[in-house]
Amino acid sequence: MSFKYEINDRFKNIKEFLLNIKEFFEENSNTIHKARNELKVIEYKGIKTVVKGFKIPNIINQVVYAYFRDSKAKKSYENAVRLRNLGLNTPEPIGYIEFYKSFLFKESFFIAKKYEYDFTIREPLRNKQLKNREEIIKKFVEFTFNLHENSVYHKDFSAGNTLVSINDNNYEFSVVDINRMEFKTVDLNTGLDNFAKLWLDEDDIILIATTYANLANADKNEAIKLLKISDRKLKEFVEFKRKIRGKK
Repeated sequence: MSFKYEINDRFKNIKEFLLNIKEFFEENSNTIHKARNELKVIEYKGIKTVVKGFKIPNIINQVVYAYFRDSKAKKSYENAVRLRNLGLNTPEPIGYIEFYKSFLFKESFFIAKKYEYDFTIREPLRNKQLKNREEIIKKFVEFTFNLHENSVYHKDFSAGNTLVSINDNNYEFSVVDINRMEFKTVDLNTGLDNFAKLWLDEDDIILIATTYANLANADKNEAIKLLKISDRKLKEFVEFKRKIRGKK
């Protein structure tokens, strides 16, 4: 089995951790998320890391990722480096590694330094009783607007993919799950559409759209209308898929 990898210069001293990540990953039981892919917290030489193991793709994508397209692990690493070079917050990337067998792409892993946080943005969006809830959401909109101003469009901007850290009543945000990301000019419509996957209620649509419009020097009523359209389209699409699958 062959492999390709890249490691952040700041973490060259733990290169052996990256090169042997399959063994470390298999032996570690500290899973923090498991769905299509799996995330584990692994400490090595005093450094707490989050390792994302991407599942082996189907045979067609094994060819695609071997010869035609960058892997999700590589894109995660490169996007993290690019974000941090822009001064935008995402957990510090350590490296990525890809494994190949018989000239086909197999497993891949992305490693980042563990980011300590208090909750994801899902908490203030769902918990109406949370202290300083409205302020946190407004600061989150500012963070998102700053991403857009830097031509960053996160294509999987769901409620679990923005981490929130509280420090002396200051709020810091960090974006994760960044392999699906575009770097392009983000206009008002596209920027507001980015919030649709948060699964918002009426009040939060108004709060987010109004805050974003103020930052963008745009008409707040137009912004509210645009976000309502995006929100409705997504919810109708999800409901359609549920009906197709026979789910309530």
